Amino acid sequence: MTTTATRELPALDPQLPEDLLGRLAENAVRRELNRELPYAEVAELDAARFGALRVPREYGGAGASVPEVVREVVRLAEADSNIAHLYRGHFGFVESLAFQPESVQQQWYPVVASGQTVGNASTEKSGNSLGQLNTVLLRRADRWRLTGEKFYTTGTIFSDYTRVSAAGESREDGRRFAVVATAADGVTVIDDWDGFGQRLTGTGTTILDDVVVPDHAVLHREAGSAEAVHEAAFFQLFLLAVQVGIATAALHDAVELIRRRTRTFNTSSGGALFKDDPQIQQVIGEMSAKVFAAKSTLLQAAQIQQECFELGVAHRQTPAADLPAAVYDVELAVERAHITVPALVLEVTQQLFQTVGASAVARTKALDRHWRNAQTVATHNPIVFRARSLGDHEINGTLPEGLNAIGDAPAGQSGKSS
Repeated sequence: MTTTATRELPALDPQLPEDLLGRLAENAVRRELNRELPYAEVAELDAARFGALRVPREYGGAGASVPEVVREVVRLAEADSNIAHLYRGHFGFVESLAFQPESVQQQWYPVVASGQTVGNASTEKSGNSLGQLNTVLLRRADRWRLTGEKFYTTGTIFSDYTRVSAAGESREDGRRFAVVATAADGVTVIDDWDGFGQRLTGTGTTILDDVVVPDHAVLHREAGSAEAVHEAAFFQLFLLAVQVGIATAALHDAVELIRRRTRTFNTSSGGALFKDDPQIQQVIGEMSAKVFAAKSTLLQAAQIQQECFELGVAHRQTPAADLPAAVYDVELAVERAHITVPALVLEVTQQLFQTVGASAVARTKALDRHWRNAQTVATHNPIVFRARSLGDHEINGTLPEGLNAIGDAPAGQSGKSS
């Protein structure tokens, strides 16, 4: 069903305007140095309905494919990786809607198409067991009530809603999501993220104190379903897009610094300008090749994700145990990309400092933000675990195993290996 409000929305271009990206990039260094959360910049993107790129056209969105969205995330991350990153939870939520019943789509697609956004509140900082959650969503007196505390709630502080993962009264209840307004009674969002990179993403604490949740805002999730496989891979693909944007920005900054530089060293090629020195040119060439390789890997993984998305939607009601093996191709593709792309990106952000002199470390230039941001994004999932999982698949045909939540290891596991 297409609502009247949806029909009145103007057509949405899947590409962000260059002038908008230019404005976002213009003050990125100032925001970094002063730790200014990008409220105004996010508001401008929301007004442009950036978050509706993956909403189907019949609901007022752009109907963009996964590769098209990934390209835009790279462009946005090149302008400011913090801003790109904070939309990760929102786009993950939109991906999940394609697997939900039509009644859920009719409720939430128009909300997203209008420019409203949904943050992320899934991870608990400590105290929950592996695969379990302390945040609970319980039915009391004919109303759903949500209580818990989340950390790493990236984007929530900028969003109209946040999607909260929660447990029921028993393990048999499975995992649920509650989509709650950030302005609702009982919701408190705190900017207490203290990481050395991606400092402006609002990746802090969200407290949920007996929050009333409407029936239409409770979404169910079957572990191992096509929806779960797709969204988990998409969340990681999104991080890779942010990293490629960071590398692209680092290469751009290096080139611009070299083009403008007039000072040189007596140890360079006969005192030549940096832009004419063959060794400096070689470093830039290596950086360019690594950015190309990282982006190519990303886009190949995005294409596989699109193909698996279409297959997954066709099997959205198929029990997890009966899913076609091809549904998992996306998880394997993203794991392979996670082993290669972050390494290339970190090398690019480090090589930036081989192309200029000591002035490059001036705090006012904030060139170190590229490495700090890339390293912060790269730590979201230990790469060694990805490599082990892939090795197990190659040798034994074992498919990657997903867990409902990160948490404390079971008692007695210390010092043991599996």
